Amino acid sequence: MTYDQDNIFAKILKGDIPCDKVFESEKTLAFNDISPAAPRHILVIPKGPYTDIVDFASNASQDEQADFWAAVTKIAQDEGLNEKGFRSIANTGEHGGQEVPHFHLHLLGGEPIGKMRSKD
Repeated sequence: MTYDQDNIFAKILKGDIPCDKVFESEKTLAFNDISPAAPRHILVIPKGPYTDIVDFASNASQDEQADFWAAVTKIAQDEGLNEKGFRSIANTGEHGGQEVPHFHLHLLGGEPIGKMRSKD
């Protein structure tokens, strides 16, 4: 997958589209999802141009990766998600349901999330 410089998260990072920011560091941005699937639905994205979790793990610097995971931890603590639990999801590729070709982690919480996947 090739990185699309015009994807919605790239536009948010450029300031072309506003977001409801939850957290920002030098290398990471987090904001509330505009179509939440749970009472708390936060998207965490690296500021670098990584298409998915494999691209991020393979090509992001150690500083970028450390900053990203430290941000996830801080957000979970600051937002109270870790008190009763939350789900983190990184959809990857077509079969994984990835809609935006910029690596992002969904943090879902604030209520019981339910089973991971039904076998319908």
